[in-house]
Amino acid sequence: MDDLKRAIRRSFERAAATYEEAAFLQKEVVLRLDEHLDGVKLDPALILDAGCGTGFAYDLLKARFPRASVLGLDIAHAMLRVASDRHGQAHGWRKWVSRLNPRPTPFTPICADMERMPLQSNCVDLAWSSLALQWVDDLEATFRGVHRVLKPGGLFLFASFGPDTLKELRAASNGIDDYHHVNRFIDMHDVGDALVHAGFAQPVMEMEHITLTYAELSGLLRDLKAIGAHTVKQGARGGLMGRVAWSQLQQNYERFRQDGRLPATYEVVYGHAWAGAKDRLEDGRQVIQFRKRGGEMPLSTPRSPLS
Repeated sequence: MDDLKRAIRRSFERAAATYEEAAFLQKEVVLRLDEHLDGVKLDPALILDAGCGTGFAYDLLKARFPRASVLGLDIAHAMLRVASDRHGQAHGWRKWVSRLNPRPTPFTPICADMERMPLQSNCVDLAWSSLALQWVDDLEATFRGVHRVLKPGGLFLFASFGPDTLKELRAASNGIDDYHHVNRFIDMHDVGDALVHAGFAQPVMEMEHITLTYAELSGLLRDLKAIGAHTVKQGARGGLMGRVAWSQLQQNYERFRQDGRLPATYEVVYGHAWAGAKDRLEDGRQVIQFRKRGGEMPLSTPRSPLS
């Protein structure tokens, strides 16, 4: 794990205790993402919540799919502890007693990096991820990992942030020093292309803007820190902002004030795609099925992507 990924994990570890109170946007996006399942014909036995945080998507997923078990994957152990406590995951001696119960565990926490999915291939019916993909370094590789663990015909549903996210903060911080103060987010069309390159079929992308307002800039920055989202991936400052730079940032942000409030815009990108028949190997070669005339034995051979 590189230094940046460790910094992201530490940030979310520290935010576990304050996340719930400040994550009103995250909760709203989970509700809206759940609405994208309306009309979808799916009866999953196993769901992966990739980047589950404190686990507030679990209740929605179980309400919609009561027979399913949920794998909650997150890079921060402290977040998973909150999620496990919330959903009755056994700890200590209770964990050993629970193994005597033949019923499947409804929520299983997995502390891991979603870029290195520690799951066997073709085991998940539905992969869900809400506002976690913006933290990965290699989006296409992450998508390939999700595609690998999905069963043929499985569904991948996600929400992430687009380039207009925190555009006011980015504009206000431009030029006050040589550091980046806001992460760069991937355009919706590039996300769709990455899905196709990873082997997904029938990708559908949507986008909307959600604006939160604050009385003061300090309120926005306090919320970002409370949810662990204040870590900047590219060219971040190593320490606290100086008094002069902070004063300039506040002054610059004031030009966005409307009706006595400071806006913070989020571009939320929603996407879903299907794993399809999965007739390609992980290296991109396609598998072609042959059948002997009058027989039932299937033969297969990989076809080079250059052919």
